[in-house]
Amino acid sequence: MLDSLVTSKTRVKLLLKFFSHNNSSYLRSLAKEFDESTNAVRVELNRLTDAGLLTSGDEGKTKMYRANNAHPFSQEIRNMVSKFLGLDQLLEQVVQRLGNVEKAYIIGDYAKGIDSGTIELILIGRDIDLEYLDFLVNKTYDKVKRRIKVSVLEEEIEEVGGLLVFG
Repeated sequence: MLDSLVTSKTRVKLLLKFFSHNNSSYLRSLAKEFDESTNAVRVELNRLTDAGLLTSGDEGKTKMYRANNAHPFSQEIRNMVSKFLGLDQLLEQVVQRLGNVEKAYIIGDYAKGIDSGTIELILIGRDIDLEYLDFLVNKTYDKVKRRIKVSVLEEEIEEVGGLLVFG
């Protein structure tokens, strides 16, 4: 869906990264997270910055990027990304009601901007209410018509390989 409107897979990943949650990041971190070359990520960061969708600023010697919330289409892009992911309501409920969720990642096809019908999540935290999580997963399937697969970890592993959407 989103990948048919935006032809660059790297650009889709960047839009998902910055407009799904108030994330900020820098070039090398994004390249590693997306498993892309720094040049491919730099080109798309420059395009999105030139279009005014992203802002950049120096934090020490590092150039940080984030969504430009003042852009006239910022909210519309957030809405598109949210609908693409189908997780806006689920993530709010997860964070508020499941316990001590420290981070949430989208992994797999959705992290790559591909709508395969299955949304894979990794939740990192302690004392997460797994019974309520199962209830939310089933309820969410009825609303978004996508299978939800969730893995819960107490501690973050080194290589998650997805999009950080909370934390």
